[in-house]
Amino acid sequence: MSTSIDDLLSFGEEPAGEDVRPTGGGRARLLLRTAAVTAAVVVVVVVGLRAVGLKVPIWIIVAGVLAVLAVRRVTTALSPPPPPRAGARTPAGEEPGTWNWSARDALRTAINGWERPLDWCAGNQERFTERILPRLGELADERLRQRHGVTRESDPARARAVLGEPLWTFLATPARRPPSPRDLAAIVAELEKI
Repeated sequence: MSTSIDDLLSFGEEPAGEDVRPTGGGRARLLLRTAAVTAAVVVVVVVGLRAVGLKVPIWIIVAGVLAVLAVRRVTTALSPPPPPRAGARTPAGEEPGTWNWSARDALRTAINGWERPLDWCAGNQERFTERILPRLGELADERLRQRHGVTRESDPARARAVLGEPLWTFLATPARRPPSPRDLAAIVAELEKI
């Protein structure tokens, strides 16, 4: 027996010739339960309205209750699954195939960690010098430490040689104005070369 790649990738498709319908028992049970809930809520609402002296046609109350139940059913069907309990073990093996929307995306967090301060510092030399330049220096020191075993503080001469004169000057002396996006891209490219 041979299986084609299309057969393997068509896991969720139904065959075209077959008409799959839900069983009548499930639908009848749903209708019966909806009618019972509707009747109970309508009785409570009518009694409550009559107690305060209001008379509203019964068909308006029934329509309102059915509308509320329909909205509740739709929102329940569209709501995301509840977040996992704290401390719950995640099953090993295959993933469940659902996306955990409540999880924090580490890449998005890292990007926001740079995007917001860069946006905030645009055009302001003081903010750039206070916020961004120290972060770039930390990145340079970390890359120097990991790849060459030095930092700018521990061995300035060797760090200067590895960084190169333009990057060393940029990190050591604050600029009179924040670099343009093109200049910042060049600096990041130099940092990546370390």
